[in-house]
Amino acid sequence: MTQKAVILLSGGLDSATALAAARADGFECHTLAVDYGQRHRSELNASQKVSKAGGAKTHKEIKMDLAAFGGSSLTDDSLAVSDYDAQSTQVPLTYVPARNTIFLSIALAFAEVVGAQALYIGVTAVDYSGYPDCRQEFIDAFERLANLGTVAAVEEGRLLKVKTPLIDLSKAEIIQLGTKLGVDYALTVSCYQADDQGRACGRCDSCHHRKMGFKEAGLSDPTRYQ
Repeated sequence: MTQKAVILLSGGLDSATALAAARADGFECHTLAVDYGQRHRSELNASQKVSKAGGAKTHKEIKMDLAAFGGSSLTDDSLAVSDYDAQSTQVPLTYVPARNTIFLSIALAFAEVVGAQALYIGVTAVDYSGYPDCRQEFIDAFERLANLGTVAAVEEGRLLKVKTPLIDLSKAEIIQLGTKLGVDYALTVSCYQADDQGRACGRCDSCHHRKMGFKEAGLSDPTRYQ
């Protein structure tokens, strides 16, 4: 029987690599993007292209309006996306409260319906900007929750694994892995404030980590900048 996986696919570099890893692991892939009220649709448009190029069987886009709460510069237009600051020790305003908890919960529902045995999420603890929901401790806790709260696990004995293939990798190592697995990073959009054409600002945290990742990997950066 074919093993299935749901992959959270934002359209960015990390999630594109997570999709490639799931496919390399032999899973039939079902991708899920979340329109949560972020500043632009460019990454959602990218997720459709990445899903198709990555050989996913299905792609879903779910709307979840976290902009109704705000609390992040990605969901509240009154808060500016800050430029990368190497001296900062605080979690940046781009942190979206409970985002990965919500995303994984939606992915869990999708996984139970399609009969998936795994969820893939492209979190990394190395370049994660201090986001608390990118740590392995959080992922382990969610996996326990998932296997306590679904019919698939409790009644059918079909336990779910939450897989984080990038968790211990630097951005350069992620890019090297994805390149080896055939990821076309020109399709991806990582910038927190990309324009309507998907062009990156080149100044935010995400742009900094991406730019340095390609440089340290010794590979050409296909990112289009404003």
